[in-house]
Amino acid sequence: MTFNVAQIRFVPTSTGASTTVDDVEMRSEIEIDRPVEQVFAVVADMSRNPEWQTGMVSCTWTTEPPILVGSTYDQVASFMGKEIRTSFAVTEYEAPSRIRIESTVSTFPLDITRIVEPHGDGSRVVAVIRGEPGGLMKLFAPLMNIQARRSIRADYERLKELLEG
Repeated sequence: MTFNVAQIRFVPTSTGASTTVDDVEMRSEIEIDRPVEQVFAVVADMSRNPEWQTGMVSCTWTTEPPILVGSTYDQVASFMGKEIRTSFAVTEYEAPSRIRIESTVSTFPLDITRIVEPHGDGSRVVAVIRGEPGGLMKLFAPLMNIQARRSIRADYERLKELLEG
């Protein structure tokens, strides 16, 4: 089965009792006409993020391969005109289906889970992105939420284009 149109859905959700109005949680789903292993190889290799994520300047692994729980990388991104430097650690890794990363050093703490599952003849990618802006960034949380949703939608459409070529 071929999917000609990116199918992305955003669902505001709650992470539980500790969630505040400033927390941001987004869920994205897209179907990609490629095998699970091929899709997972791209979404789990953070050094490839600049190939499909807008504003991603660089992602560099700071630990040697292979990717495992505990692997780390540094990322430089530009968001809303601001450079954001973040260090991440892999907190869950189940190839070829699931990777979870959490920021360890950041002005905007992030927790990102990417799941790749079989869907028809291809794959479905589910991404759950959670964040909690700190400091002055809390003031801009509503605007950041809108911009982040747009950016994530476009990023996963680019991922689909990259993989389906």
